[in-house]
Amino acid sequence: MDLISAITNFDQATSLSTFQIQVAAKILDIDKSQGNSAVQLIAAATQGFNQAGDALVAAATGLGGQVDVHA
Repeated sequence: MDLISAITNFDQATSLSTFQIQVAAKILDIDKSQGNSAVQLIAAATQGFNQAGDALVAAATGLGGQVDVHA
């Protein structure tokens, strides 16, 4: 293999590895975004359960239905 072929092959390998690194970085960004979305979805579901639970407790016990204004 002559010097020109070696340089050309090296340049192609460098370009290919740079492209592969960029694709891998994009995949990691997408995974991170999907992970953040999953966390937000879980947090929203938990918040809904907490609010529903509080409403059920208040309805069952009558808490919060009357306010004592006498000191």
